[in-house]
Amino acid sequence: MSESIAGVSIPDSALAREATELVRQEAPGVLFDHSRRVFLWASLRGQEQGSGFDPELLYVAAMFHDLGLTGRFGRTDQRFEIDGADEARRFLHAHDVSGPQAERVWTAIALHTTPEIPLHMDSEIALLTRGVELDVMGVGYHALSEQQREAVVAAHPRPDFKNRILGAFTEGIRDRPQTTFGNVKADVLAHCVPGFVRGDFVEAIKASPWPE
Repeated sequence: MSESIAGVSIPDSALAREATELVRQEAPGVLFDHSRRVFLWASLRGQEQGSGFDPELLYVAAMFHDLGLTGRFGRTDQRFEIDGADEARRFLHAHDVSGPQAERVWTAIALHTTPEIPLHMDSEIALLTRGVELDVMGVGYHALSEQQREAVVAAHPRPDFKNRILGAFTEGIRDRPQTTFGNVKADVLAHCVPGFVRGDFVEAIKASPWPE
């Protein structure tokens, strides 16, 4: 029987159950609970906006969106968002989900830290970003009722979440600082890693090998 939280049914297919177990095994608790909340917030925002979406695809996107921060799936040569997106696509292909469906999940995860652009794309892509922004930064907090927020947090608590998620971000990207150029994760390293120096777009232009 499908689990329901705040009126949202958690997908109970074999694919969804395997996604749950994979993330439970590979990610620390702070990321597991965060990922589940992201699905719930995204679904509630979708209901509030009247957006049609595929719950199973949105669930996989939510569960895999931070998998690139883990030891098993994190690389050092690309953004962590792409790590999670690549693994989600491989996972979906292994379950005979491909084509536009798998690409929507890939895009949702790859763009989930890119402000504004995902909100103009397919529902699953837009809603994943809305779920992440609500859980991490409180964007859309008042779009949901107090009862809805309390039900989600009761199921997946967030003790000291602000500090713990910053810690998870830091550990997941400290070995690939070059991948934060031009994105919000540079803020994390600037606050949390002594000696980090941001990439500078203006300096990159001035240092270009093009002759003037």
